[in-house]
Amino acid sequence: MTSRSPRATARTSSEARAVARTQTLLKGRDGIGTVRRTTLPGGLRVVTETLPSVRSATFGIWAHVGSRDETPSLGGATHYLEHLLFKGTGRRSALDISAAVDAVGGEMNAFTAKEYTCYYARVLDTDLPLAIDVVCDMLTGSLIRQEDVDAERGVILEEIAMTEDDPGDCVHDLFARTMFGDSPLGRPVLGTVETVNALTAERIRRFYRRHYDPTHLVVAAAGNVDHAAVVRQVRRAFERSGALDRSDALPVPPRDGTRALRTAGRIEHLGRRTEQAHVVLGMPGLARTDERRWALGVLNAALGGGMSSRLFQEVREKRGLAYSVYSYTSGFADTGLFGVYAGCRPAQVHDVLKICREELDRVAAEGLSDDEIARAVGQLSGSTVLGLEDTGALMNRIGKSELCWGSQMSVDEMLARISAVTPDEVRAVAGEVLGRRPSLAVIGPLKDRQADRLHDAVA
Repeated sequence: MTSRSPRATARTSSEARAVARTQTLLKGRDGIGTVRRTTLPGGLRVVTETLPSVRSATFGIWAHVGSRDETPSLGGATHYLEHLLFKGTGRRSALDISAAVDAVGGEMNAFTAKEYTCYYARVLDTDLPLAIDVVCDMLTGSLIRQEDVDAERGVILEEIAMTEDDPGDCVHDLFARTMFGDSPLGRPVLGTVETVNALTAERIRRFYRRHYDPTHLVVAAAGNVDHAAVVRQVRRAFERSGALDRSDALPVPPRDGTRALRTAGRIEHLGRRTEQAHVVLGMPGLARTDERRWALGVLNAALGGGMSSRLFQEVREKRGLAYSVYSYTSGFADTGLFGVYAGCRPAQVHDVLKICREELDRVAAEGLSDDEIARAVGQLSGSTVLGLEDTGALMNRIGKSELCWGSQMSVDEMLARISAVTPDEVRAVAGEVLGRRPSLAVIGPLKDRQADRLHDAVA
C-alpha cells in the first residue's frame, strides 16, 4: 500500500469528517449497551458497543473472506494470510507487534472460518489506542515477504499435522467433505499439505489486495469505549497507509453452497489406529439468515445441547456408551448443517449410531414434548446471556452481526425471539431437517465387517 504526503492526508481527513455517516443502532439504558455505527468514505464500517462499567476493551477487525472464497489451488490462503499479518509491517517487526500488546498485559489473536476472518486484541480501556494502532497497522501495512512466507509454512504444516492427530476435531472436516464434496465448503480451512506447499508470496499478496479492501472490512470495539474516539483513531490508522482510498478490490463473491450439497446417505470412513471411534451423523441444516433458525436452535438444545438432552440421556446416562455426545448446527450464508457427534469404543459404534438415528427419526416424526421445548428455551436463553459476559464476546457479536447481517439485534430482542418459538414451529423444523436422510463421517479402527455395517445408520 502506498504512503501519502502530509498535505494529502490532511485533505483526506477533512473530507472524511465531512461525509462520514454515524447511526445509533441500539440505544442502551443510560448509555450502557449503546451500539453505534460509522461508515467512512471508503466504505469502512466501525461499530462499537459501550459498557462504561468495565475496565477492559476488545478491538477487532473482521474481513469478509474465508476458506470458501478460495479456488482449489489457493486452498489455505486465507488462513496462511492470517498468520502472515503478524509477521511485520513497515512500522513494526513481528516482535514489535507481540511485545506492544504483551507490555500492557493484553492478549492478541486471530481466527479464520469458512466465511470470515477476525483479528483482535483485548486490553485495559486506557490501552485501547495502542490496540487500535497495532491491529490496524497489521491489517493495512503487512509486508508479506517471501522469507516470512517460507518461515511460516512450517508452522502451518505443523498446525495441519496437529489437527490430523486429533480425530475428534478432524472428523468434522471429514463430515464437511462428506456433505459438500470437493467444493469450497467441503475443503478444510487450513488447506492441505499440497496446497500450502504450493502457495507463494506473490499469490498471497494478490489474495490480500483482492479481499482486504475497506468495503470488505468491519471494525468492532466493545467495552469502556468512546465511539467518536475509536472512529478517529481507526480513520487515522487507515489514512496513514492510504487504505481508505483503495478501489482495486473485487466485490464479495456470491455464495451458493446449496449446489455443492452431496446426495444423502453418503459415508466417509477414515481408518485410524485410535482408542475411540469418532462419528458425525448429520444432514443439511438452515442458512444463517433463515428465520426458522430460532426454532432450530431450540430443537438443537433439546436434542443434544446439554446434560438433560435426549441424546445425552439415551447414549451416555442410560447406557454409558459414550463420554461425549452432542448435536450442533452450522449456518452459512446460503446453506447449513445439522450434526450429531459421538466418541465411543469402536466395538460400540453401531449401537451408538443406532440410538442416534432412532432419536432423530423419532423427533422428526413426533416432535418434542412441550416440557422439553420449555426446558430448551430456558437453556438457550441462559447460555445466550452468559456467553456475552465479557468484552471479547460482545465484540464478536457486533462485528459478526455487522459483517454477516448488516444489522444489530439487542440481547433483549434475541431473548424475545427465542421465547417466541412455539412447539409447532419446533416440530415443523424437526420434520423438515431431521426427516432428511443423513450422511455419516467416521474416524476409527473399524474392521471390514464393522465398516460394511455403517450403511445401516444412513439407510
